[in-house]
Amino acid sequence: MSPPAAAAATTRVALYLRRARLIDSLRLRLRSSSPSSSPPPPPDDPVVALHAIRAAPTPSSALSLFRALPSAPPPPLPLYHALAARLASLAALPDLRAHLASFPLPPPPLARLRLLAAAGDRASALEAYSSLPAAPRRPAEAHNVVIELHARDGDHAAAVEAFRGMVREGALPNARTYTVVIAHLASAGFADQALEVFRVLPSLRVRRTTRQYNVLAEALAAADRFDQLRWLVREMAAVDGVMPGPQMRAAIAAMREAGHIDGTEDFVEELSPNARIGYAVDDVEGEGESEEEDDDDGDANHGDRDRGNREKQSLKPWLDPRELARALDGWDPREVAGLEAAGLVWTPRLVCKLLRAFKKAVTAWEFFCWVACRPGGFAHDRHTVARMVAILARAGHVELVERLLAKVRADGILLPFATVRLVIDFYGLSKKADAATRVFREAESICGPISRPNLVLLCSSLLRTMAKCRRALDAMDLLEEMMARGVLPDLQTFSGLMEHLAGAGDLKGVHRLLGLVRQCELQPDGYMYSVLVKAYCKRERAALALRVFDEMRAAGLTPDAPTKALLVKSLWREGKLPPRT
Repeated sequence: MSPPAAAAATTRVALYLRRARLIDSLRLRLRSSSPSSSPPPPPDDPVVALHAIRAAPTPSSALSLFRALPSAPPPPLPLYHALAARLASLAALPDLRAHLASFPLPPPPLARLRLLAAAGDRASALEAYSSLPAAPRRPAEAHNVVIELHARDGDHAAAVEAFRGMVREGALPNARTYTVVIAHLASAGFADQALEVFRVLPSLRVRRTTRQYNVLAEALAAADRFDQLRWLVREMAAVDGVMPGPQMRAAIAAMREAGHIDGTEDFVEELSPNARIGYAVDDVEGEGESEEEDDDDGDANHGDRDRGNREKQSLKPWLDPRELARALDGWDPREVAGLEAAGLVWTPRLVCKLLRAFKKAVTAWEFFCWVACRPGGFAHDRHTVARMVAILARAGHVELVERLLAKVRADGILLPFATVRLVIDFYGLSKKADAATRVFREAESICGPISRPNLVLLCSSLLRTMAKCRRALDAMDLLEEMMARGVLPDLQTFSGLMEHLAGAGDLKGVHRLLGLVRQCELQPDGYMYSVLVKAYCKRERAALALRVFDEMRAAGLTPDAPTKALLVKSLWREGKLPPRT
């Protein structure tokens, strides 16, 4: 959606701030108007209209805003989607169905599934799910929505079967899948099982999220299980580097009130925020592939519907980090001057959200340096530094990363363990193997003592980075060094390294790795066997592939269809099977 023509002469930050004021005035009017009063006039700017619809407190106010928009030209498609999402979140089913029927282009099946599930229409949502093509597989998000739908309705057997169906279909469970599973277990009274799932996520290479921490913190605090809650808080801060969400903050407050203050000292400021601080941060991304944190800044515009009458006249100012970051793209001095004049109160949480929203690492770095010099007492902390380090590492800015790491070491700031892993992983994308090795060697000075399981994960990240950088010999040396120190890699690490070596045609390296697997007394799993079969077939060694295939079946593992088909094809091609008739 393009800005109005009248705004072309002004700066982008000024346009953003004007839009923010308009959105705030609309949000206030939507909440202060009586049912009999006329609705506020529709905004000319489609961006303002979009956010006003998202902020509407009732289905009727959202519909009246949408219907008051000019019909020529017709509203852009994002406005249709915004109204549908708002109606779904308010469970206005009849209005949602009528609105979906009016779309100029029918919403994609996955979008329709999400909307119907959010509105609580289980039957229609399952019908939308069935309309998704099952071949080669449905998206993981479609399975997530269905599992959550069954869990929310208390149909435990259907939720479990939906998860099984996801695995059978070959869709890979992601962070949101496990969020749904953890929430389902916790709400059903199985907090121990929910914690068990949460504990194994790092070994599955699945990110642990704010929502998972919120769900578990709420369940543990409700049961007065403060010892486990203290462990959860420590993992959140020292390992995953996640900022506490509202449920986690409430749980920490309850823990402190009960006299359990050890390990909570760093959160006192979070529990007693400065009255000058607070924005209605618009963050509607959800917890899909990009989810690193949730919108937990308090008065988010999609949560305003639960505010009492006392708060209706004092809504927090609206702020959208993505729109503001877009306005600052390129870091033009005029835009920066406009930002400085706006007088925003900077907090670590807000700075992290804005850093996340920048598309370019250079712009993020400019902002990072600029905000540190603003009057008002803001100082970077472990969260903002960790976010900046990850952004720079993703873009391959090794020198800036090392400068920043040296600075935090000198200041005595320990970064989360997850940041060290991210840096090593990102250096694999930018082919910076030597820099990744330096970070690995200095890991404990960056994040503090590392547990044995986390050291295995860090080793796995470095091995993967070396493989991506075609440093197979260095990877093998590191592997043997870690094994000599008693750090035994898991099967995923071996399988991943085998896959890289096989892709490079290094069968000798694959054999060496298989020998190390047996030396560690590990039993190959189905995935490792499949990697071996594919490696041998690729190098026209079908007889060896067949031997591995037979070993796989003898171990009671069922080969997947693509692996079996590849083996049959290779055997025919090499004359090991009679030709097909």
